[in-house]
Amino acid sequence: MSRISSFFVTRIYQSPLKEFGDVISLDEIENTCYVVAEDDIAGQHWCQEEGYPGYTSYSSIDDLAWRIPIFKELIEVLNKHVEVFVEDLEFDLNGKSIELENIWINILPEGGMHSSHIHPNNVISGTTYIRLSEGARSIKFEDPRHAMMMACPNRKPNAKPALKSFVYFKPEIGDVLLWESWLRHEVPMNTSSEDRISISFNYTLV
Repeated sequence: MSRISSFFVTRIYQSPLKEFGDVISLDEIENTCYVVAEDDIAGQHWCQEEGYPGYTSYSSIDDLAWRIPIFKELIEVLNKHVEVFVEDLEFDLNGKSIELENIWINILPEGGMHSSHIHPNNVISGTTYIRLSEGARSIKFEDPRHAMMMACPNRKPNAKPALKSFVYFKPEIGDVLLWESWLRHEVPMNTSSEDRISISFNYTLV
């Protein structure tokens, strides 16, 4: 009898931020993100020089938890989500731990997007979503084998999600998405007139 098995599974974690601990005020985080963006002159210059649409604190601020108490609260909650995902991935940490490496603000206006990329030298990457509208509610993940498929035909439009070359997630406001940092992903264009606000982060092995 024929048998078909699946191996080398790619895991993506999705959960409401409020799954762990007290509910963090998303309105407060949203307001804080705008205040930081307005005050972060170095970050504004970097975005302008690099042609980054909107604003990110990625290259300019590395101490959000020290500066702003609500970010410290957010990280404490994110740590719990990451702990669950790491357990699911069945890593053998051999006495080491996976801890936050960096965390940053993203504000993408209408027309803004973030092209396909990975997060080198990290283990777990993720995003929590603070403000979304229908035209900005998407993140695209690429099958990590894509570059090795050579003459592989296209998949059928109704192919099983596990067999697709690309998958799109539509998170809700307040969701956390986690994935392994080698997984290539991109943020499609924001077609809404409203800003898309998210907090992204990396965790590394220490």
